[in-house]
Amino acid sequence: MKTGGAGLALALVRDMRELRAPWTAEEIGAFETDVLAGFVLARASAGLADSTIRNDTGHLDLIREWFGRPLWEMRPEDADAYFGRVLRDARPSTRTGRAAALTVYFQFLELRHKIEIYNLTGRVAECPLDEMNRPRASAGPQLRVPPTGEEIERLFSGWREELATCRKFAPAARNYAAARLEADVGLRVNEVRMLDLDDVRWELGRFGKLNVRHGKGSRRKGPKPRLVPLINGAGRGLRWFIEDVWGHLDSDHTRHDAPLLPSERRNADGTARRVGYDALRAGVADAAARHLPEWSGRLTPHVLRHYCASELYLNGVDLISVQEMLGHAWVSTTMGYVHVHRTRIEEAWLAGQERARKRLEGLVR
Repeated sequence: MKTGGAGLALALVRDMRELRAPWTAEEIGAFETDVLAGFVLARASAGLADSTIRNDTGHLDLIREWFGRPLWEMRPEDADAYFGRVLRDARPSTRTGRAAALTVYFQFLELRHKIEIYNLTGRVAECPLDEMNRPRASAGPQLRVPPTGEEIERLFSGWREELATCRKFAPAARNYAAARLEADVGLRVNEVRMLDLDDVRWELGRFGKLNVRHGKGSRRKGPKPRLVPLINGAGRGLRWFIEDVWGHLDSDHTRHDAPLLPSERRNADGTARRVGYDALRAGVADAAARHLPEWSGRLTPHVLRHYCASELYLNGVDLISVQEMLGHAWVSTTMGYVHVHRTRIEEAWLAGQERARKRLEGLVR
């Protein structure tokens, strides 16, 4: 709008939705690269773990390789062909994971680049997956039965004895402490490695609590924080690690973002880095191979999480409390973590029969 001496006059305003001249292949390729880089940065900003972001971009790369064109050009019939033929015989987790990555990518496109893509192609970017063709998760049973309590005790007993003579005490003790948190309070491996020293809150509750800031959010919604009580003796083990081991890996416990589980590697300023996933997973795998050989190649941090859920339930903790402990959005998810090794179901049935008998006796009298 222009202003003149005699009054107001309208100026020509260009419609941002107007189609531009066709882009070259090089320009389209550069734009596609920039969009994907923006997607990665946005997901990192939301607090998603690096492994989750890598997993999603890996799915997108595979779809892009099959499609042969920018993904924003995909239509429902393209998704029908890909998920209905190419991934027809893939594992359900692969199908649903790839579909979830494609869906969240199109959410990003629609929120951030809808106008640009329209200017580029003349088409509106819309997710090619809908209620008709979206892959569904398998409804079949997928049990991950953990070791028994006796087996877990044998694992950690052998691991403790090994710490006294191992060549590199500090990293071995760190891996041991991480595995204990996974087995005692059910933390995920990423939740363990992302803890800071400041996240140990000894003053909270009867046993102290962990401020788990990087809890896994459902359906890729980002971090879901929670407070986890240091039950099952987890507080004693954690205090031992902080007081007797932590100083071998890092030196400045007053640093605001000092990791609870430091790496042997250093940042540019000399401070300790945070331990990586691979080190913690390898620590559990190596310990199982030496001290629980029947579980060699099968014991993982996530199996220890299943063990924690099962033990809590077997020791009388109700499902809702187990759900809160593990940070699940749905109690149905928690039910998949609970595996009964002993005779809890039979004993519960007998107890129910006894209660029914007593009620009947009361009626008779």
